[in-house]
Amino acid sequence: MGPTRQTVRLRSATGRWVVLATVLGSSLAMLDATVVNIALPRIGEDLDATVAGLQWVLSGYTLTLASLILLAGALGDRLGRRKVFVWGTVWFAAASLLCGVAPNIEMLVAARILQGVGAALLTPGSLALLSAAIDPDDRGAAIGLWSGLGGVAAAGGPLLGGWIVQVSSWRAVFLLNLPLAVAVVWVALRHVPESRDPQQEGRLDVVGAVLAAAGLAGITYGLIAQQWMPVLLGLAVFVVFVVVERRSTDPLIPPALFRSRVFVAANLVTFAVYAALGGVFFLLVLQLQLAAGYSPLASGVATVPITVLMLLLSSRAGRWAQHHGPRLPMTVGPLLAAAGLALMLRIGPGASYLTDVLPGVLVFGLGLCALVAPLTGAVLNSVSTDRAGIASGVNNAVARSSQLLAVAALPGLAGITGTDYTDPQVFSDGFHVAMLICMGLLVIGAALAAALVPAGATQLPAESAEPLAHEETVDCCPHCDISAPAVQPVSSSQTERGLEP
Repeated sequence: MGPTRQTVRLRSATGRWVVLATVLGSSLAMLDATVVNIALPRIGEDLDATVAGLQWVLSGYTLTLASLILLAGALGDRLGRRKVFVWGTVWFAAASLLCGVAPNIEMLVAARILQGVGAALLTPGSLALLSAAIDPDDRGAAIGLWSGLGGVAAAGGPLLGGWIVQVSSWRAVFLLNLPLAVAVVWVALRHVPESRDPQQEGRLDVVGAVLAAAGLAGITYGLIAQQWMPVLLGLAVFVVFVVVERRSTDPLIPPALFRSRVFVAANLVTFAVYAALGGVFFLLVLQLQLAAGYSPLASGVATVPITVLMLLLSSRAGRWAQHHGPRLPMTVGPLLAAAGLALMLRIGPGASYLTDVLPGVLVFGLGLCALVAPLTGAVLNSVSTDRAGIASGVNNAVARSSQLLAVAALPGLAGITGTDYTDPQVFSDGFHVAMLICMGLLVIGAALAAALVPAGATQLPAESAEPLAHEETVDCCPHCDISAPAVQPVSSSQTERGLEP
């Protein structure tokens, strides 16, 4: 028997502690996601890393996070969300310490892989803990507070990260996680009530998670190393994964989800669009520092308008799509984002922020505002309400996986290899090629939405008769992984639409 379900009012002391613990916990992964990109040039210079090494610094983390996020959420539902949340925080902190003292790029990559495991344990429990602990009458306000404070952290992340890298060292970016983790663990253990999902039964699909991780690892390694054999082996493992999932009684990803045409269409759009976003956010900050000569702080500040626009406009786009249907914004959004990338082609040596950087950033941000919330709404409305949580989790895994593969593939496709990032002109030429590829991916995403997503408001399937049993979120910023409430209460195994590319 699990612990008795306890809820507290938001205005109570315990309620405030719960909000603090969950906000700090989600901020751990969020800040790490925003500031590591900014630190990459200094990491490469200090550790004498190649472009492949820098790719693995990002990809190693995303690989384990994307592979284990659904399994880790299910573990929290069964063993206790607070327990797994604390485990993940401690694991994340220990791995951060290893990152901060890494003597070479190989050690840093290994520590980042471990850090992704900690993030997978930590991330799903944040919102699930809040939803389970706060009284239903206050839950909407609590989630709004969680989202708002997360938005502040997202907006401040690039500023903080750029400042830390500039005045101290890239190592301080990782060591900053240690005092935050201590605070999270202390507050969680003293003030956050434990909760479990008594309806979670059956075995954990460990085999499915291992196969997913092995398949992603093979493809990622092959793309970074530009070798076809690991890619083919990874694809073969995914074939085995599909067979195992179809035969499993408790699959990690229920095959029945893919009977929905809209769900399939939304995930195809997600794969194309988020691959482009992964490439943009990986290479843009590098281009600003390596080619345009921006400081780490200035390069961090340069992308803040995207986060601000997302926080201001995403919910409005979501409401519009709810009443008029997601096809138009899911078509126009990627095209606007592609137009923003076309403007970013002007970024090069000596680029002016006001005339060469800001216009592209603003148009790109407006495209994301139009796209992200309607896309998530289409995913949630494409399945019955009892499957909305797992549908959101699967869509999140698709987004992370596409970003992982984009970071692995784009530099090689754009001709950026070895130590090319040390030559501003060579890197700038490669950046322009990569942005053209990302523009193509965004146009493909728009075409898929126009062809496959139905016009008009998407209705829930008729078999959806139960009240919604999950608290869903929609991404407000795919760069920082901030989320905002979209539907209603969730189990941690079924949602995670919000933290950390």
